[in-house]
This record gives sequence, C-alpha cells and structure tokens, in this order.
Amino acid sequence: MILRPRQEIFVKNCLDALKSHNNTLGVANTGFGKTIVLSAIAGHHIKKKRKTLILAHRDELTSQNAEKFLRVNPGTPVSFFDSTRKDWTGQAVFSMIQTLGQPKNLESMQPVDLLVIDEAHHAPSNSYRRTIEKAKAINPRLKILGVTATPERSDSRGLADTFNNVADIVTIGEMIRDGFLVPPRGMVIDLGTQEALSRVKKTANDYDQAEVEAIQNTTINNIMIVDKWRELARDRRTVAFCSTVQHSLDVRDAFRDAGIIAETVHGGLPKKERAAILAAFDRGEINVLTNPMILTEGWDSQICSCVMLLRTSSHKSTVIQMVGRGLRTVDNSLHPGWIKKDCIVLDFGISLLTHGNLETEVKLRHDKNPKDKEPQKKKCPDCSAELPLNAKECPLCGYSFRIEVDENGFYDELEELRLIEIDLINKSPFHWYNLFESGRAMIAAGLNAWACVCSPDDENWYAIGSFDRQTSLLTVSNKLNAVSVADDFMRKNESSASSKKAASWRKLQATDKQKENLVKLQIFAADVFNPLLDRGEAMAKLTFCFYRHKIEHFMGVR
Repeated sequence: MILRPRQEIFVKNCLDALKSHNNTLGVANTGFGKTIVLSAIAGHHIKKKRKTLILAHRDELTSQNAEKFLRVNPGTPVSFFDSTRKDWTGQAVFSMIQTLGQPKNLESMQPVDLLVIDEAHHAPSNSYRRTIEKAKAINPRLKILGVTATPERSDSRGLADTFNNVADIVTIGEMIRDGFLVPPRGMVIDLGTQEALSRVKKTANDYDQAEVEAIQNTTINNIMIVDKWRELARDRRTVAFCSTVQHSLDVRDAFRDAGIIAETVHGGLPKKERAAILAAFDRGEINVLTNPMILTEGWDSQICSCVMLLRTSSHKSTVIQMVGRGLRTVDNSLHPGWIKKDCIVLDFGISLLTHGNLETEVKLRHDKNPKDKEPQKKKCPDCSAELPLNAKECPLCGYSFRIEVDENGFYDELEELRLIEIDLINKSPFHWYNLFESGRAMIAAGLNAWACVCSPDDENWYAIGSFDRQTSLLTVSNKLNAVSVADDFMRKNESSASSKKAASWRKLQATDKQKENLVKLQIFAADVFNPLLDRGEAMAKLTFCFYRHKIEHFMGVR
C-alpha cells in the first residue's frame, strides 16, 4: 500500500513531533484515512522493536483499526485486550478503553513504548487519564500520539493534560481540493426564524435545544422545510439534524405526509431497529433520515448528498461533524449506479452564519473564558502571502479569489477545483496517459493493477479499476474526485517497490510484441509507427483496448 502525498507529510510531521516532545496531536477530517496514518506511524516504531498500544472507544473501531493496521504493516504480530481476549503478546495491541481503563485490568498492563489514542478528543475522560497515567508509570519514556477530526470539545475541557503540541492539521478544504471529499454547497434559508434563533440562550455546553425546538418545530415551518427540500434536493438522499427527539419525529412525519419516505433514528431505539433503519438508508430505500444528534460521529453513508441543519450549534466542531456526514465520495462497488459530485447543505438555522468557514480550530488549553482570537488567515495561491480570511484580492500580487454564486444562491468552487487535478496527477507515483486528444480518457498501469478515468460527456466522470483480474466501477463523480479515487485505488493495490519498478520499465522503448499487437488492433498502422513510443504508453493503449468493452459497459455505452 502506498500512502497519499498528504498522508506521508502527516506521518512525517507526527514522527518529528513525537521525537521532539514525546507526545503530539494530529488533526484530520473524515475521509483522510486517520487509521492508515496512525498505522504507518505505529509501524515506524514497531520496526525499531518498540511495542505499541492502540486505544479506541468503541468495539467496532478496535476491529477496524486492526484490519487497516495489517494492510499498512502486513505480517506484524497483533493481539487484543478486550472483554473476551486479554493478550499483550502482539507488537501492536488493540484495546477498547472501556475495558482496559477498568482498575482491575490496568493492574495487568504491560510496558508499551507508543500509546496511540484514536478519536483523541475523548482523552480528557477519566478512563483515558487513568490508562495514560498507568502507562507512564510503567514506562516514563512513553510517547503518546492522538488523532482526531474534531479536537474542540463541547465541555470546554482542553487537551493540554495530554498534548502540548499539534503536529499537523488537515482541513476539509484541503481534502476537497485534493479530491478525497466532494465539495459542499451551502445555502442558508430563513423561514422567518433567524432573529429568534439569534436570541437563544446558551447552556453550559451548547444552545438551549428546547428553546431551539420551540422556535423551529412548528407545523408551518416543517411544511416549508419539506417544500424547500423538494425544490432543491428532492433526488438526494438526505440526513437532517434536529434539536430534539420530538423535533426529529415531527420533521419525519411532515415528510411522510408529503408522500416522501422518511425515518428517524435516536438513542431510545433498540440497537437492532436503529441498525436496520441505517442499513435501509444506505441501500437508498429511505429518502430522508432525521435524528436529534446521534449521527454526528461514527456514521457515514456514501450516498448521502444533502445535509439539513435544523438545529443550531454554538460549536464549530459540531457543525463540521454534521456537514461531514455528506462529504464522502461513492464507492460504486458498494453502491452501483450512484453518482455524487457534491453535497448540498441546507441550513434552516444560523449555524453557517455563525461559524462561516468549516476549517478546524485546535485548542489545547483549558479555556472556560476564551479571549478574543486573532482572525483566521488564508494564503494567496500565487505568491503564498498570508492574508485575512475575507480578502477578495491579494494586495501583493493581484490574485483574485473567485467567488461564484449561481441563480439559487449557492457558492460553487468546482471551477477552481478543476485545476487541482493536474497537481494531483503530477504527484502520483504512477504515470497517467491521455488516450485521446479530447482528454476524456486516461489510464495508469502498474505491475498488479490498472485504473482508468473517463467521461462520455465531460460532466459525469467514471473511475474504473482492475486488480487480480477483477474489474470494477470505483465511482462516478466530478473529474477531480474520479481522478483521486482512481489514483487511490492504484496506491492501495501497488507497493512502493512495484511502482518504482514499473516507472523504470515504462521508459524503455516499446517491445516488438507490443508493436505487433498495436498494429494488429489497428491502433497504429505499420508504416507510420512512432519509433519513440515507450513501453508505458504502449501498455496503456493496449490495456484500454483489451478492456474497452468492460470500460464501456460500466459507462453505459452501447
């Protein structure tokens, strides 16, 4: 497996910080591959015969972490410390904090050199603190790595007791620009409630949601929400975040009254019933899924392409979590036929107005009464000057930040994203060959896999990959996302060694056999054959020709 360039930078930054400080926090949003990078960091220590303990706060995360760890570090001995297995023999030990954090289990804890905390915003809890203190007592030279998407805690407790530095922050904006998330298109819709919502009082942790419900959860409001959804997002699978359980049920019923399939999940439902509803949504059988807040963390549905904000949150991290539920790209091997190019965010409250951009802020200190913060900055893409976030033009080089709004009031950054794809391709360890002058098809081939990105109309872009003689449709999206998914497929199925070997091989002159096949398939005429054709381009053209019927089948071309 080959890490993405941004993942490699993240790993290096975390390793450097661990060396300097013995602890560090890495922040990366949903879809970045936090488990992949923490596995790579742990693997670096394990190669030096250092034992690693990887903690998570849910059973399913423990098993997922172990599975991905072995993809990054094949052959490494692993073991588990949970309710049924209490085994410290592995070089990497995976444990759920609720089990290990019990005093009786901490007594049997073995020395570890690196402690990794997944979803590290939970680190201030008592069970984590007990575990960290015990691990430090056994090994005073312990190194601690935390990874999280949302470092801001709703209880205002900072993370300074565990971490004194932040190694790296990967924002939603970066991931969208790199093609690993679809872009959100936000729209604030005032149903006449914004003024009242702006006066809602804050409780210790958030706005008073009972007061929010009293304002938002009215019959006429819910009818208008359904009408607006029909107008803007009726073909999109949608998740709605509501203020309370009753609000979720009433919004659900408003959609049902309009003949739209809608369901609600909340903490009071039995686990099996909740799981069945989520599975039905993921199969596309439910149009709108409402919830009070239960789906903000640990849930994703790739086909979700609309997020409705029907509650108001005083915490940017909560807004990021809610919007992030709809930003995943679609894996078409899991969801055949689904096309996803962006995610519409319909804010019927004041969350987007309150928090503006969705970039992550990190707070390590305990800060019950935060002082005024300096305004966030942005960099000019032309001259790298640091500028105020609201700058429309760079005063140093004249670069204009384009902000385009369509007739519905949506901010759309897709035009700028088209340019990013070139940088992504240039950073790829594989060579992407354009097959036609139109630029609508390109292909990369390694020793074990190949991938193709193509479009019949310059609008819908198909990523198709083949490994171990199995060819599959990876995603259908905008061009940047398709290129990103296809390149990621190659990284997962090739190694650094195989990509380097392929790189040296492809530069050689095309073989006689390749030339013979190219002529036979009428790709080149024998008398006008390009003598400078290299093996890589020949392989790309032959691969496309051999698999053209499968590629066209996935694109629906007859």
